[in-house]
Amino acid sequence: MTEWFECKVKYDKTMEDGLIKSTTETYLVDAISFTEAEKRFIEEIEPYMAGEFVVTDIKRARLAELMESEDLTDDKWYKARVAYITIDEKKGTEKRAVQSILIQAKDFHVALKNLDKGMHGTLGDWAIVSITETKIVDIFKATPNEESIADNQGD
Repeated sequence: MTEWFECKVKYDKTMEDGLIKSTTETYLVDAISFTEAEKRFIEEIEPYMAGEFVVTDIKRARLAELMESEDLTDDKWYKARVAYITIDEKKGTEKRAVQSILIQAKDFHVALKNLDKGMHGTLGDWAIVSITETKIVDIFKATPNEESIADNQGD
């Protein structure tokens, strides 16, 4: 089973005014382990780096779902924390299970709209706990061929 890993890279970026600035960017990588996440991340990012770069951090991104957008203007990623609401019939109390969903959108209002659209048809009750803009620049998903290779290696 694959997971999402948040990977950070530090490198020297040439700004529009010609100055060089040390920059750290965050990306999301689909992988089955920390080792694979680092390997895949370096393979994906290396062609875009002109000079030296360092992978400074890799951590699990505990995401229940990823909602991508077809709109090319949706160039940011927002993390929504959504509570699924159930009723404990024995105690008569409300129970909430909170999960994180990553949403692609151009601004907060579009993120909210895309979340509502993505959650349409959900059978149970749910409520938005929070929506925040992330620093994620891009995501690198495993291709179907890579997934089948990874699955076969586990046998």
